[in-house]
Amino acid sequence: MQTLTEEPPSQVTQSNHGHQLRSTMAAMRISYTWFGTRKSLSREQKAQAADTFHAEGKYLSAGKKLIDTGDPSFRAVTAVRTQVNSFFKGTSLPYPESGIRLVPQGTLDEINVRMLQFQSQLAETVEALDARFDELKYEARNRLGDLFNESDYPTTLRGLFEIGWDFPSVEPPEYLRRLNPQLYQEECDRVKSRFDEAVQLAEIAFTEELSRMVEHLAERLTGAADGTPKVFRDSAIDNLTEFFERFKRLNIGSNEELEQVVERARQVIDGVAPQTLRDNDTLRQRISSQLAAVQSSLDGMMVDRPRRNILRRPR
Repeated sequence: MQTLTEEPPSQVTQSNHGHQLRSTMAAMRISYTWFGTRKSLSREQKAQAADTFHAEGKYLSAGKKLIDTGDPSFRAVTAVRTQVNSFFKGTSLPYPESGIRLVPQGTLDEINVRMLQFQSQLAETVEALDARFDELKYEARNRLGDLFNESDYPTTLRGLFEIGWDFPSVEPPEYLRRLNPQLYQEECDRVKSRFDEAVQLAEIAFTEELSRMVEHLAERLTGAADGTPKVFRDSAIDNLTEFFERFKRLNIGSNEELEQVVERARQVIDGVAPQTLRDNDTLRQRISSQLAAVQSSLDGMMVDRPRRNILRRPR
């Protein structure tokens, strides 16, 4: 397992926060093997469909759904993937390379254990889906009619849904230092720039996420058109609480203004129970007013970032 190492002495010009991120975080990526549930129609089938609309087949794109993805057994499988993505995002910071995020080096063992649990959970749900597979194919045969083709389906779904993860090195290869010192230096500069961007991407992600949640809760706390309170779920408060905990874990202290706004938002809802907020109109109005002030600060931060707007955003 490779983790990020401190940069060589020649790179002391790197920003302190970028250097901190580089020396304390590990690059991680997640990959999936996933059975495709859609398939394009054959050329003959597209031609037949085109004739129906008096169109040319080459200008028509058409496909079919192989199984019912709304079936509970299939939804249970996709739910595991959703949980994995949520976990990965919640324990990491963005990095300006597609598919890669940064996780604290001190959490690698914990992350690996959790990913193994997800892997086991996925295997169980795939096993249940495979037990339903013949029924799902029978249903598809009735729904697809002449478009049904037995050869589109594997004999089993085992092994067709998998989760993988690794910790790729994003550092310049050491052999490059020996072979081409100039190119090695250029790569060091590139990596330095990437981590400086990662610092800013983290700030952007935290700011935008907090802004969305504050705006949502503030909107829910205002009265409806008829003067009656709007309904909001407990998650509107719970998500903010979880955000504050995650910010505390992953924040590297690169933006004092952001830290102050996050702390103000935390103090606004600290100790506030969702049901109390529903029952107490005076409290609703006070919290709503305070959140509006927090939102104003966040709006100003998002507007005042000319350089950040041109950064490459990771997927």
